[in-house]
Amino acid sequence: MAAKARELKAEGKDIISLSLGEPDFNTPDFIKDAAIEAINQDYNSYTPVDGYVELKEAICTKFKRDNDLEYQPNQIVVSTGAKQSIANIAQVLLNPGDDVLLPAPYWVSYSAIATLSEANFIEIPSSIESDFKITPAQLEAAITPKTKMIFFNSPNNPSGSIYSESEYRALAEVLKKHPQIYILSDEIYEHINYGEKPFSFAKIEGMFDRTITVNGLAKAFAMTGWRIGYIGAPQWIAKACTKMQGQITSGTNCIAQRAAITAVLAPVEKVQYMVDEFKSRRNIVLDLLGKIDGLKINVPEGAFYVFPDVSSFFGKTIRNKKVENATDFSMLLLEEANVATVTGDAFGAPNCIRMSYAASELQLREAIKRIKEVLS
Repeated sequence: MAAKARELKAEGKDIISLSLGEPDFNTPDFIKDAAIEAINQDYNSYTPVDGYVELKEAICTKFKRDNDLEYQPNQIVVSTGAKQSIANIAQVLLNPGDDVLLPAPYWVSYSAIATLSEANFIEIPSSIESDFKITPAQLEAAITPKTKMIFFNSPNNPSGSIYSESEYRALAEVLKKHPQIYILSDEIYEHINYGEKPFSFAKIEGMFDRTITVNGLAKAFAMTGWRIGYIGAPQWIAKACTKMQGQITSGTNCIAQRAAITAVLAPVEKVQYMVDEFKSRRNIVLDLLGKIDGLKINVPEGAFYVFPDVSSFFGKTIRNKKVENATDFSMLLLEEANVATVTGDAFGAPNCIRMSYAASELQLREAIKRIKEVLS
């Protein structure tokens, strides 16, 4: 979709991209100032593979403050983005033939990372009717003797759904019966929520020593290009991830790490203005999409995406284009409305498309106006 959008832009088409998975804000000045100070202090050498001690201590402080989780610095590994954190975990824990459970919809890289680790990924489907969340019964039914890991992501990309504490605890009751299964809890969107504060899976009794908590600075702090992700994990897993990372990238960028110390120690209120703006945009988008016949939408409680079910359009011909699936639907919007979205097929949810509202209100209103004209 990105390649096609670029192609159309090169032809002079006015493409509005709602496919981006990154904030459209600039990195806050107080973080940029910390990076400039690090440059002036001559931070320019290789960094420890698992991150500066000061940053790992700051991350421990953050985990305690925001998640009530007690980690020590030797349980923290800083990586070049949360994607590398997840890849490290998969590489050190998964063996050929292991099964990885992916509650769908899931971030596109989860399945690829499992495959690269020579494991099998098994989707656990959900739908808009269940607010894109799985049930304990579904989880129990999906577990096999080969199941080694499950990936949770709350707030979720692409759906924006948030698992409540009670929902997570109910899923944990199932997992307690299967002690061989590790839990990867991807909490990268934790600060982008519009009411219910996300709950960390590792906080559940009996789950701390089986859970790897993944987080980073890209989303909440508008630092996607700074590439800072990190994990809190049992020490033996952290040590293994450090060994893996030491042979691939070694330590993360020194300037970004120094700036990250300032970011993770900052009160969450310092980035609240971005969250407030995202919530305002979400409400606008939900209102406008709600006026388009045929779209089914839920109310996402976090992240910056909406994930409408577009299956009512399957089998129809629109603007002389036959729509058989979500990929066809996304291509229709790109070619006829000049609006770029992402097919739900990529996320394990073939009835849906992902639309990001990390764009200006003007762009969002114009994009949905174009979509409505095409679909009507």
